[in-house]
Amino acid sequence: MQFKKSMNSANPKSKFPESALNKVFALVDCNNFYASCERLFNPRLNNKPVIVLSNNDGCVIARSEEAKAAGIKMGAPAFEFRELIVRNNIHVFSSNYALYGDISNRIMKTLCALAPDVEVYSVDEAFLDLSGLKYEDITAFAKEIRKTIMQWVGIPVSVGIGPTKTMAKIANHLAKKNPRYESILNMCELNEAETETLYKSLPVDEIWGIGGAYRDFLSGHGMRTIFDFIKAEESWVKKHMRIVGLKTLYELRGVSCLSLETFAQDKKNMCISRSYGIPLELYEDIEQATSTFAVRAAEKIRMQGSCARALIVFLMTNRYSNLPKYVNSILVQLPVATNMTNEIIHYALKGLKKIYKKGYKYKKSGVILTDLIPGDQLQYSIWDESNRQKLSDLINAVDQINAGIGQGAVKFAVQGTKRRWRMNQERLSPSYTGKWNEILTIKI
Repeated sequence: MQFKKSMNSANPKSKFPESALNKVFALVDCNNFYASCERLFNPRLNNKPVIVLSNNDGCVIARSEEAKAAGIKMGAPAFEFRELIVRNNIHVFSSNYALYGDISNRIMKTLCALAPDVEVYSVDEAFLDLSGLKYEDITAFAKEIRKTIMQWVGIPVSVGIGPTKTMAKIANHLAKKNPRYESILNMCELNEAETETLYKSLPVDEIWGIGGAYRDFLSGHGMRTIFDFIKAEESWVKKHMRIVGLKTLYELRGVSCLSLETFAQDKKNMCISRSYGIPLELYEDIEQATSTFAVRAAEKIRMQGSCARALIVFLMTNRYSNLPKYVNSILVQLPVATNMTNEIIHYALKGLKKIYKKGYKYKKSGVILTDLIPGDQLQYSIWDESNRQKLSDLINAVDQINAGIGQGAVKFAVQGTKRRWRMNQERLSPSYTGKWNEILTIKI
């Protein structure tokens, strides 16, 4: 791949450090991850069409290659494909996020054991920095990654390799879609002509970070392929796409501008919401659901060591039904920044009472913890009479019990026990790796 060399040779006093011109990144991406997780414990599904549905068994969020070939569209409501599902004997599953999260964790741990620097990009993707390896060893190492993950975890992956993260992303896309690459494409091995050929074959919206708006804008200026875009003037790109667009241009030319983020950034907001399994009208039912969302949100910000200075509660009916519509939300400022579950529940329900109205059938509610700050930067009010150390010890004890026994083993009374709001998961597979009573059994 010669783009970076031609850029540097055009300017002997290059503004790019040598380290940016000699990087190698790999993107490891699981193939049809959710569907692969379902197949992992049910081999009879291999080579058969499989789809996974979103919360409440609503829309298609994952498809095996066989399901794609049958005509199942990503994001489409499942009910629209009932006849197609029956006709093609497509296996349908409710989303089992606990299982998928555990399998993802195993894959990421495997990658960390194989490579020195790993950035977990999503539940099924990770970037690796392979700059220390010799070029001739990199493709062989990618094959070892695929083999090891399949042997240790059982999930197929594709590996894209390039001198930048953006090019590794493109390489992964091609490795996954084109059988000739056998799930591995190393763009560092390509010469300039070969790279140009690939760039000319790909539409501009295949570039990482280029969405529909930029696609239409660039197409309007005659840039319909990636190759069209990399020929653009730097000043024009910076003017119309700011520094982010300019970095993308450099990345596509082989100059690394995006480093590996090996430490996850703390979130600035935390939202927990769910659609109810059935429409709810009684305040008590909605109160139980919303308090449960508040509990989960508090747990998550404690895990990253943050506290919230405000929260938002929202409530809504089904926008698609013929019943009366109502949507509302409220911002509640907290007197002291906190991550204590009891306080967050208290103020979340205080807000809920203000926006709840009788006579509506509600479909969804949620809690957003916002204005998050590090837990070691709190400013307490002189009017705060809470024994925060005692409260913190109590909440930590609850967290430890729930972590050891299972989420929800100890909960607040306001969360209730009936859970009428629980999501529809009629096709949920067992929690093979998370519950002893659902562990896989083999009959001999």
